[in-house]
Amino acid sequence: MSIARDEGALWQRNSVRSAAMLLPVAAVAALAVSKWPMIGDSAGRLGQADAGWMAVAVFAACMTWVCSAVAQQGAVVMSLPPGRLLAAQFAASAANHVLPAGVGGNAVNLRFLVRHGMTPTRSLAALAVRASAAAIGRVTLLLVLLALFPDALQVHRLAPDGFVLPADPMVIGAVALVLVVLAFLASRYAGRARDRARCFLASVADDVRTLHRDRARVACLWGGSLAFPAMHASVVVAVVKAVHAPVPVSGILVAYFFASTAAGWLPTPAGLGSLDAALALALVTAGASAVAATSAVLGYRLVTTWLPLIPGVVVLAVLVKRREL
Repeated sequence: MSIARDEGALWQRNSVRSAAMLLPVAAVAALAVSKWPMIGDSAGRLGQADAGWMAVAVFAACMTWVCSAVAQQGAVVMSLPPGRLLAAQFAASAANHVLPAGVGGNAVNLRFLVRHGMTPTRSLAALAVRASAAAIGRVTLLLVLLALFPDALQVHRLAPDGFVLPADPMVIGAVALVLVVLAFLASRYAGRARDRARCFLASVADDVRTLHRDRARVACLWGGSLAFPAMHASVVVAVVKAVHAPVPVSGILVAYFFASTAAGWLPTPAGLGSLDAALALALVTAGASAVAATSAVLGYRLVTTWLPLIPGVVVLAVLVKRREL
């Protein structure tokens, strides 16, 4: 009876997670259907994009895997084979497009590190160190850009003239209720999670201290963690230039970092849906038209997701066959 209850609870948790993952995608799909004529115009505009700028976008997309490999090497003490590490990052990007919130990419990297002599605990610690550095790096770049270009985004461009956002008491009450429930759940389950996390966090702290004694590892970890989102932002800049949208580079950079940081809170595969909507809206606030912003998002997805997907799956299969994963 206990086993049945556990299986039922597990199925319910998985169902909730799947629903949470699919809701943003479904919302964007519904929006795409309602705005299909505009998307058609955007695709046509992308078809007339400047080939030189699109080549720059492809080069920047390729550099994202190099930056990812550098950051991963910086997160571990031992030396990893550079060629196979780069191939693993390419394969991880393909897996990330299938599973939510980086689960696919982390699973590939975890398997790669274990295959190359690291214990599972140390491998998880290395992934945690890298993820923390990536989050800190992305937020740092966003804050720096906002400080340098505080007027890059103009939110009023999203609303018609004279529009005032209503302060609905029901909305405010709902938000307050959600915060109270989250606080209650955190206080209820924090004690149980504390003991399980203590050993893991001790391993992470030990690895962080060891890594930061090595200047080369520090440079790889933080340099790769900062360069990775910078290369993604460069892809967006190149695609916006390719579709001839009159948006300043500062606005494009702020729009990408703002959108990618916001989309990181939603567990969708590779940010599919959440990042697309957030990036399109952010580009509109930066000065792009709706058609140009949609063209830029389509171009960004084409370069970073759809074109590398099949080669990435092939590389993943080859690495598994050769027992690198």
